[in-house]
Amino acid sequence: MNKPKPDKNRITRILTSAWAAMVLSVCLFTVPAYATGGDPLTIVNNLSNLIFSCIKAIGIIILGWGMVQVGMSIQSHDASQRSQGFLCLFGGLIIAFAKEILTAIGVV
Repeated sequence: MNKPKPDKNRITRILTSAWAAMVLSVCLFTVPAYATGGDPLTIVNNLSNLIFSCIKAIGIIILGWGMVQVGMSIQSHDASQRSQGFLCLFGGLIIAFAKEILTAIGVV
């Protein structure tokens, strides 16, 4: 049996209307960002805090995954997985506390 071919005009209208809806939503829902008369150093410090918070979140995720790997290796008696788990665990600790470590050694 022959399949009916899709109507190209209909497809073009659908794509055009989707494009128009996307452009209108971007134009209507964007919020302008105005610069305040504050200190530029405060803005840089806020950005630094945001970046270190993201790094800490990633470190905590890696730390949790390391704990899961260590637990699974203890259950399955797999020494190579246990070493990988401990490496992941300690790496997550270092990443999670990177800002505190850098502050302690005087870099930040």
